[in-house]
Amino acid sequence: MIVVMDIEDTEACYRVVKSRDRRFDGVFYTGVTTTGIYCRPSCPALTPHRKNVTFHRTAAAAQAAGFRACKRCLPDATPGSPEWDVAADVAGRAMRLIGDGVVEREGVGGLARRIGYTERHLHRVLSAELGAGPLALARARRAQTARTLIETTAMSFADIAFASGFASIRQFNDTVREVYGATPTELRGNGRRGGPVGQLDLRIAVRPPFAANHLLQFLRQRAVVGVETAGDGWYARTLDLPHGHGRMRLTLPAEAAREDHLRCLLEVHDLRDVGAAVERSRRLLDADCDPTAVDAALGADPFLGPLVAARPGLRVPGHVDGAEVAVRAVVGQQVSVAGAARVLARICERFGEPVPSSEEYDGLTHLFPRPEVLAEVDPAELPMPRARGRALNALCAAVAAGDLPLDRSADRVDVRGRLLALPGIGPWTAGYVSMRALGDPDVFLPTDAGVRHALARHGQAGPRQAETLATTWRPWRSYALMHLWTSLGDAPRPAPTTKEN
Repeated sequence: MIVVMDIEDTEACYRVVKSRDRRFDGVFYTGVTTTGIYCRPSCPALTPHRKNVTFHRTAAAAQAAGFRACKRCLPDATPGSPEWDVAADVAGRAMRLIGDGVVEREGVGGLARRIGYTERHLHRVLSAELGAGPLALARARRAQTARTLIETTAMSFADIAFASGFASIRQFNDTVREVYGATPTELRGNGRRGGPVGQLDLRIAVRPPFAANHLLQFLRQRAVVGVETAGDGWYARTLDLPHGHGRMRLTLPAEAAREDHLRCLLEVHDLRDVGAAVERSRRLLDADCDPTAVDAALGADPFLGPLVAARPGLRVPGHVDGAEVAVRAVVGQQVSVAGAARVLARICERFGEPVPSSEEYDGLTHLFPRPEVLAEVDPAELPMPRARGRALNALCAAVAAGDLPLDRSADRVDVRGRLLALPGIGPWTAGYVSMRALGDPDVFLPTDAGVRHALARHGQAGPRQAETLATTWRPWRSYALMHLWTSLGDAPRPAPTTKEN
């Protein structure tokens, strides 16, 4: 099941608040009319009387209703609702784009064009679904980014206002006071810390448990030299952001399984890219996942149960750039993971944009090549079979022309159909792109070699039987797929025994 809450069912919402159930943090928010404060459902403060509580789908809706954020539970810092990725409806797609800073860069009109709606209709949909329009949702995002930078960096307030997307210092000051009931100076207090402007040390909220070591293993095995690097308990990579390059380093230690935050070091060339860099880091981590709901559903399956018990909180690695995922998927067709990484490293060294050297990010030398660059490359110059090179050209040309949106703005079914219409793109590639680039939690790849080997090791049959078996794993088949891949290092299960009559 997925943790979903109908806020019209106020009695059920209040029961969640009384139980302080952390699974619902980010799914809805509570406003207390007697204090003018809104909280996450698990706030440790005394439970208010039922008559004094209102419920809101988003932090923006609570703010629009006149509530300010609780200083104890920091409700705006919770992971986002996992429902957005499962439903992948207009509201969910809009929230992902707002988180990436599209409203700040392109305005509400740009957001509406990406979704395929008029501004008026998009406002109606978001107001009905989330309790706030696109401007209010973007304002809440700016406020949360500003608070994070105030409390975790030594940046000046002017730089923070600029980095958060505010139009002026006055707007920044007014919004912070209204949302948090404190001035920027009061929020910073005596805890001012951090490095030079553009270098940030942040914490990314996640729902525990979090199988950080398995996520790190997945990323490390596929790391492309020059673009990515990894070590014991950490992963780093370059970022191609809307206004310039950036670099990111995530701390992913094995002991982080019960933590509700992960450390993220960011370096951005342009302060306007801070919000986008944070959002893309969250996508990579699958930070909005509700592991309790996923593990409960898959753990009840007789076959998957032991795998889930061995790896609670396993995530589906997302990505920082949808076009990059698609290129990696095409290059990885019919070759090993290590072989694909070597080919990609050669492509990046030749066609990727170099970035300045940095002692803190040693080994990160290039950005991943942009689709418009690879679309113009002669397939004969690519270190892969000619047919696959042509498929890569066609894919990148479609992305560069805007015909193949891989930024979570379009309907997944539509994107999958467009992928399959391209030469050289089959169901495996389209499914892999949907899982990692579009955040689809319900992808299964029955013909994948790793899946076949994992099923065989555990006494299951071939692809056709696998598809039948996987129907009971909906809507979390992407997570089931990760359990199968991760289990390849496990000892085979003993064959089932039968008694003779």
